[in-house]
Amino acid sequence: MKEYVPWMQKQASGYLAVDEIYDGPFAIVYAVDPKAQIVVWYRILEEVTKEEVRNFLIQTRFLVGSVKGITTDGSPLYPDVIQKIHPKARHQICRFHCLMDLNKAVLKVLTGIRRDLAQKVKKLRRGRPKPGHGAKDDVNRTLRTKLFDRRTLWVKKHLTPREHRILRRLCRKRPLLRDLRTLVDLLYDLFDRRCRRETALRKLNRLRSLRAFEQHEALSGVLKKIRSKNLEQALWFLDDKLLESTSNAVERRNRRHRKFQKTVYRVRTKRAIDGRIKHDCLRDKKAKSRQMALDHAKRLFPATFRRAIC
Repeated sequence: MKEYVPWMQKQASGYLAVDEIYDGPFAIVYAVDPKAQIVVWYRILEEVTKEEVRNFLIQTRFLVGSVKGITTDGSPLYPDVIQKIHPKARHQICRFHCLMDLNKAVLKVLTGIRRDLAQKVKKLRRGRPKPGHGAKDDVNRTLRTKLFDRRTLWVKKHLTPREHRILRRLCRKRPLLRDLRTLVDLLYDLFDRRCRRETALRKLNRLRSLRAFEQHEALSGVLKKIRSKNLEQALWFLDDKLLESTSNAVERRNRRHRKFQKTVYRVRTKRAIDGRIKHDCLRDKKAKSRQMALDHAKRLFPATFRRAIC
């Protein structure tokens, strides 16, 4: 790493994405620069604790100095430690994880509605039913099936015209279903890059005081998620265009690590994992240096490269 660290310090942008991934019995804590797409530092642990995270962040401060922004998932391991180690950094909670938790709460409301419909359906007696008998039960049974098959219509961000028509038919004379979809649209509207964080916070305060939460007790779980502080922390990226809104940089690094390990996937020793990550870091450095040399040659000898292309 003596060869890699000086090169990394020149490429670092001052923004980090920190998250942990798991490989067999070990947890790998990554600090990735999302702008340069390089690993700033990593640590292989048997158990992730606040003390280990604190030591890890101290090492990142020693390597890259002051950090302008850090993106993490909603784990409780990071907020207090980041406040102490990097007090000037903006702590951005991953937008994807926040929306995932909210969508789970919305789908849980739909599950409760389907259960209520299932309880209203009476069990059929033996024999041939009379004409018109159980018509209401058939309607509830059909609606329950449609709510399960079309449940994604309540959590999708963009709907096609056909999906809008289907959703209107399902929500007709059912205010809870209609208010639930309206609530999801307002949640997605919070993360619009065209507005500032101050504007998004005002929208969030209006969202928390909607009348729908008083009218429908089933929405209490969604209200609990909306009142979470993580949702406010997930809006910092609106004031800083360089701050990454998600921790996908670490996830991409995880997929790359898995791809390298595919041929010997059963190797789970700490030494082997450490060697693979170091090899991956050096590969990044060499790839960047090769590309820089190629760009420099193109600037010096443009005619040669044009002939090569022709």
